[in-house]
Amino acid sequence: MDTIIGLTGYGIDVPEDTVTGEEIARQSGIPQDVVVEKMGVREKHVCPPDGDHATDMCVNAAERALDRAGIEASELDAVLYHGSEFKDFVVWSAAANVAERIGAEGAFASESYALCAGAPIALRQAKSMLVADHVERILLVSASREEDLVDYGNEDSSFMFNFGSGACAMVLEASPEDPLATVRESAAVTDGSFSENVVMPAGGSRNPPSEVTVQAGLHTLDVPDPDGMKERLADVSLDNFLSVADTALTRSGYERNELDFVALTHMKRSFHDYLCSTLDAENYYLDEFGHVQSVDQILALDVGVKNGLLEAGDVVCFLAAGTGYTWAATVLDWHGSGNSTYSFG
Repeated sequence: MDTIIGLTGYGIDVPEDTVTGEEIARQSGIPQDVVVEKMGVREKHVCPPDGDHATDMCVNAAERALDRAGIEASELDAVLYHGSEFKDFVVWSAAANVAERIGAEGAFASESYALCAGAPIALRQAKSMLVADHVERILLVSASREEDLVDYGNEDSSFMFNFGSGACAMVLEASPEDPLATVRESAAVTDGSFSENVVMPAGGSRNPPSEVTVQAGLHTLDVPDPDGMKERLADVSLDNFLSVADTALTRSGYERNELDFVALTHMKRSFHDYLCSTLDAENYYLDEFGHVQSVDQILALDVGVKNGLLEAGDVVCFLAAGTGYTWAATVLDWHGSGNSTYSFG
């Protein structure tokens, strides 16, 4: 008998401070209607400089997820962090820190990075572990505050002006009695020709941090060839989104017309609407959050639940893309409406 992998709890944490689309327009010089309507950012949540670090938000989200799942942290077998590499410290395990702080004494901690494609891939990895390894309960945590790395004066990186902050957590269990959802199958594809199209120029081994790099402003995200990236991405993005969604659905025993809800990475409104229309599925556009890296899928699911867009029996697809460039999808069977867990940090 196949092992059933269930999502038994999830939690969300976002900082209380916000930046509006109007403020982004003022800082960047981009017209407000472009920021709000085209980029799709009415507002987004941002972290204060001295608080709401990645692990702080993860701990808050994790505690909510565990409470909803009805288990103690000591019952976890593993903690997997799949959030931003920009976290409290560099070359450092956020997963280990979260595990310690929530009291997951018996769990091992590890990290997985797929940038904004992280959520469906982390679900895929965790499911594989639960099916094949000696584990029964895994906590997935993710957080991002990459808004700190955005330079509103750099027009080349304007597609990242939607970056917001927040965290999420998911509890996955093997053969649970009453899960919120069942994790089905996944698919992913990577086009490595985009691997150097979005970078922070300094801070790594190629260009270590120094007084010179700081003074030159090289510690924010940049796009060396924005026009070239946009042109090449336009040729492949829709096809790759649809390919991974269709493959994940087929592997799960479904056709595209059976998809009910898609939890999608935040992107410019027109492409989001076109993609969701092509998939013909309910969705929620995160224009009050912006893009919170691999937290987007749980945010979209949660607010979709709150707004009555999901019901028991629905087929859900976590669909994401991350610079690198990777497109990924994981299908879930939704079993219960539950209650929204959206909360300020």
